[in-house]
Amino acid sequence: MKILVTGGAGFIGSAVVRLAVARGHHVVNLDALTYAACLDNIACVADSPLYAFEHADIRDRAALDRIFAGHMPDAVMHLAAESHVDRSIDGPGDFVETNITGTYNMLEAARAYWEAQGRPEAFRFHHISTDEVFGSLPMDPAVKFTETTPYDPRSPYSASKAASDHLVRAWHETYGLPVVLTNCSNNYGPYHFPEKLVPVVILNALAGRELPIYGRGENIRDWLYVEDHADALLTVLERGAVGRSYNIGGENERTNLDLVRTLCALLDEIRPKASGSYADQIAFVADRPGHDARYAIDPSRIQQELGWRPSVTVEEGLRRTVQWYLDNEAWWRPLQARDGVGERLGTARAAP
Repeated sequence: MKILVTGGAGFIGSAVVRLAVARGHHVVNLDALTYAACLDNIACVADSPLYAFEHADIRDRAALDRIFAGHMPDAVMHLAAESHVDRSIDGPGDFVETNITGTYNMLEAARAYWEAQGRPEAFRFHHISTDEVFGSLPMDPAVKFTETTPYDPRSPYSASKAASDHLVRAWHETYGLPVVLTNCSNNYGPYHFPEKLVPVVILNALAGRELPIYGRGENIRDWLYVEDHADALLTVLERGAVGRSYNIGGENERTNLDLVRTLCALLDEIRPKASGSYADQIAFVADRPGHDARYAIDPSRIQQELGWRPSVTVEEGLRRTVQWYLDNEAWWRPLQARDGVGERLGTARAAP
């Protein structure tokens, strides 16, 4: 099929683009190339006859109409979003404009195109969201997010994503637009922009900086390898039921402190310091406002209905990720100079 991917130069979007092209799909990558985007993420497919790039902003409705008319996609995978919680606390306006207004524009452009094509049943609008829309879980391991968990967002980022989820469902119920939705747990892996927790720990460790952990590091996240996530997203696009949502998790719960210690142990093994352990650089910093205690996903629906399960354990995924950053300094070094990213690395602004 021909898939229009928004945000395809970002972390998760680029993994989707690479995998979709590898599987023989035609891909149109629509990206505004804001600070967190990097065309190097999809350099391996840039010359493929299956790949096309459109430099455009999802807030620009005229550009969206032009792209739909020019490329005539069979499906949309909508990943473009502002996604860093700390940045949403500092400046929520960009999150409202991109995640809410941008999604509205995408829905309206997709609806206009779909109706002009005679409302084909095979068309899909796949909206990719986050488990953060569900709020914070208690520490009880038996309690997990399901697709029917009530929404309870706690940050400007998660509130803007919750709003976009509601818009997608409304366009399905009101206009009949054939949609599917997914909500994922924390991703990690190659090409992760260097202001999120995993790359911050790796790069700060190598630079001899403090490894910042909010509070006491007791917050729990469910970690999902990004290439597994891309596989799940294509599975939902191809086989998910219209109007249905699917939670995608890695079934790998870890406290932030445990995750950081695991990364330090891997670095100690692969690139040891002259003396001591990288864990000696761990520093606890003041917690951020509204920091959710725990996220954990129950992936039963996607497992039972679509037969999808993650293939990479967190131990193997973290090892691959550490090695990738060690091998790809030419990729991450220039990104540290972008829009205060280096400053955030040095002042303990990192968290999932």
